[in-house]
Amino acid sequence: MDINITDRRGVQARDCDVLVVGGGAAGLACAVTAARQGLNVILLERYGYCGGGAVAGLSGTVCGLYLASETAEQKPQQIVFGFTETFCQALEARGGLSEPLRYGKTWTRVHDPLKWRMTADDLLCDAGVNVIYHSVAIGVLLDGGEKVDGAMVWTKEGLLRINAGITVDASGDADVVAMAGRPDIIGDQGVVQNPTMIFHLQGVDVPRFLARHGADTIMDESVSALIYEKNQSGAYALPRNKIWLFPTTQPGELLCNCTRITGCDNRELNALYYRDFTEAEINGRRQAMEYARFFRDNLTGCEHAWLSDTAHQVGIRQSRQLRGRRELKNADVVNGRKCAAAIARSAWPIELHAGSKPKVEWLLDDYYDIPYDCFVPASGRGLLVAGRCLSAEHEAVASARVTAQCFAYGHAIGHAAAIAVNNGLDPDEIDPLEIRQFLRRDGASLE
Repeated sequence: MDINITDRRGVQARDCDVLVVGGGAAGLACAVTAARQGLNVILLERYGYCGGGAVAGLSGTVCGLYLASETAEQKPQQIVFGFTETFCQALEARGGLSEPLRYGKTWTRVHDPLKWRMTADDLLCDAGVNVIYHSVAIGVLLDGGEKVDGAMVWTKEGLLRINAGITVDASGDADVVAMAGRPDIIGDQGVVQNPTMIFHLQGVDVPRFLARHGADTIMDESVSALIYEKNQSGAYALPRNKIWLFPTTQPGELLCNCTRITGCDNRELNALYYRDFTEAEINGRRQAMEYARFFRDNLTGCEHAWLSDTAHQVGIRQSRQLRGRRELKNADVVNGRKCAAAIARSAWPIELHAGSKPKVEWLLDDYYDIPYDCFVPASGRGLLVAGRCLSAEHEAVASARVTAQCFAYGHAIGHAAAIAVNNGLDPDEIDPLEIRQFLRRDGASLE
């Protein structure tokens, strides 16, 4: 029997200068930046709000703002500005961003996910971005198989054909790159870092908790040893010993980054695959409940605490990435390599989350640069990427993927898209020094 796949609602069409797919930190910065240059910008987001991994995945922190140092007493030294600073200031004005908190050898800031969403809405509206929430790109428009001319989009109203001068893949998973058949890479020979389920714990006596465990959000070895002991005894199922607990902007609340989600067969899960993604969500919620039970039973200040909510989805550290005109190398990160064509910088450590204890490799009192060509496909026209799907080696992306840098990538790629549209250029024809001039004007301080 023949079965026809049909949607009788018809197809609507819209035109724009720049189409941004994905409303995480990178997509938001890209859309706002391009719209501020007077362009007609459409932003697609599958949820009903912007925030990506920071909000839907509840990563909860703006990591990557500061240098790392061996000197614990040293004050935070900020190195990322531009749109990142603009967003942080707007969020802080709402009471939605903490002061810098100690994170091992560096610092981070915890944000309020609801206030993040509202801040993003205001920035998008003020810039005149055409936002389409609850939408998913399901295919790309290709001109002769070479140039990306936009995307076919699913909405509750029906299909939408969006024709665009430049398309930016800020999906986090390089979805547009894959749909367009552009070269990509998945992890280390297909193996990616496992996802995590982050959650909020409420009812915490935070002053007592801090008095016992200290101000460093990475819990000390005594906590790790206790987790190991309780897990080995069978009293709890706690696969990860080294954990991070952050006081938030809300009273009596901790943000908990502690789960290590693998499959029931103990293999690493890849959220690109729908079976793995589903299994990660189920196992993640189970682990969150177990860690919350352990905290309540064993940690000072958590005696009357409860798990108030988990992230809307597991946090994805790594999936599919662009294979670009240039690749950020592991050596670039650990050696603090600088580049005249850079459009962003980072001092965040390499964090490899596998086994019971994540591996953290610090870059101390220094930073590295991320070049523009890491966001330009090795072949084809009309397409750029922004965010954690940049072209980078496995260990390098474990540093380059964090929030402050994703804001910076989006800021730069928004300018690149505007330069391309306004000058009739393809992304690979843009001089990165011109992007840097715009970034300097916006206070990005890359010099």
